[in-house]
Amino acid sequence: MPKTDVTTAPFAYDGLDRVIHEKARLGLLTSLMAHPKGLAFADLKQLCGLTDGNLSRHLQVLQEAGLVDVIKGYEGNRPHTTCRLTRSGRRRFLDYLAVLEQLVRDAAKAAGTAERVGKAEKSAGKDEGASGGLGIQPV
Repeated sequence: MPKTDVTTAPFAYDGLDRVIHEKARLGLLTSLMAHPKGLAFADLKQLCGLTDGNLSRHLQVLQEAGLVDVIKGYEGNRPHTTCRLTRSGRRRFLDYLAVLEQLVRDAAKAAGTAERVGKAEKSAGKDEGASGGLGIQPV
């Protein structure tokens, strides 16, 4: 995906990787980030509140993207699957988090600006209307 020039599109957030950004996969990656040695399939299933099928599918997407390794083996006579972040998966997730942090800072700054505008309008006697006091004018 081509990168957008930050100076002309500061709110494009190209680093919000669609593979990572999906809610279940975001939870999986966060869980795996907190457990660098990896987690068993059953533990991931419980931590993220997913069914076997959903977890399998999301892990497949993450594995195809090179973000996680899925290691299948046996513990005794029982099948055992362990999942862990790859080195590049860890890097991509950290890069994603940096973009997400910037998005949160930008949104907080915009909300603070809008809140100050709304308070100023309220103190000037202007009606808030449908904007809820965020300084957004109806069209």
